[in-house]
Amino acid sequence: MKMKGIFILLLTCFALQLTAQQPTLRFNKQGSFKIVQFTDLHYSVEKETVSAAALECINKVLDLEKPDLVVFTGDLVYSKPAKEGLTRVLKPVVDRKLPFAVVWGNHDDEQDLSRAVLQSVVEQMPGCLGKKTDGIPGESNFILTIQPNSGNQASAVLYFMDSHAYSALPQVKGYDWIKPAQIQWYIDASKRFTDANEGKPLPALAFFHIPLPEYNQAASSENSHLVGYRFEKPCAPELNTGLFTAMLTAGDVMGVFVGHDHDNDFVADWKGIALGYGRFSGGNTEYNNLPEGNGARVIVLKENTRDFTSWIRLRSGEIMQNIQLSKLIKPAKKD
Repeated sequence: MKMKGIFILLLTCFALQLTAQQPTLRFNKQGSFKIVQFTDLHYSVEKETVSAAALECINKVLDLEKPDLVVFTGDLVYSKPAKEGLTRVLKPVVDRKLPFAVVWGNHDDEQDLSRAVLQSVVEQMPGCLGKKTDGIPGESNFILTIQPNSGNQASAVLYFMDSHAYSALPQVKGYDWIKPAQIQWYIDASKRFTDANEGKPLPALAFFHIPLPEYNQAASSENSHLVGYRFEKPCAPELNTGLFTAMLTAGDVMGVFVGHDHDNDFVADWKGIALGYGRFSGGNTEYNNLPEGNGARVIVLKENTRDFTSWIRLRSGEIMQNIQLSKLIKPAKKD
């Protein structure tokens, strides 16, 4: 019994040590929290030369922006061996000891590793905060909270969702969609945060790979305020499972940020929520026709404020498309 007690104590200490190693996301003394979003790197181990611009982009943007969190919104790897490609893509972040999160795109598991194995690989890397939530469809569903500069309660929330890959229904072509169980998971979590905050929704953002059907409405409506490039039709799923409606109803999500469409980097106001793209961050392994080259999206949250600023940081170092949510959103028209 004595040995058993010692063993349990050692396990407890080990678990506490692992927990302590996980960085806490927290607003800084100035009340800011900065996120850098890279997307669609399409890194190919087999084509190092044309992939080099992707790694150059990551290194340059990280050096200039010095983020509090790095987010990768899918299509990181584009050749075998996928593990080697993933390691190379994440090395600049790991070397800088920055916390990061990954959601998967439709191409990541087309190489030699399944989505589940990719998730297992990335979860073992230092600084990875994105741990799979069991019991709902997909591998990259998780929630991160940002704490105030002083205190331990959640001050803002980041939702990450797996948008899957392609439709499995023969009568529905194109891309897959976020499943009802994922949406219910979001609704339940959002309610818990709101209830714990005396009924007031916490400021929140959401990240995944494939855009929602509402992106097409936002991109084409004269009632939407759009900033950035829209060089292709948003490639959303044919079926709409209601995530955007759930977000509107919950009242917490201020902005959604995706990738997938390499020739879009716009942010548009739709019904009071910013629907945005990252900036294509890859090299020349896939199509990319945006002017000024590759880059990343930067998002800065302010503590105790339902607002954020965002801009594109190019690999060249240039900043463009500086926006503020409160100025982007058009006031609702009164009848």
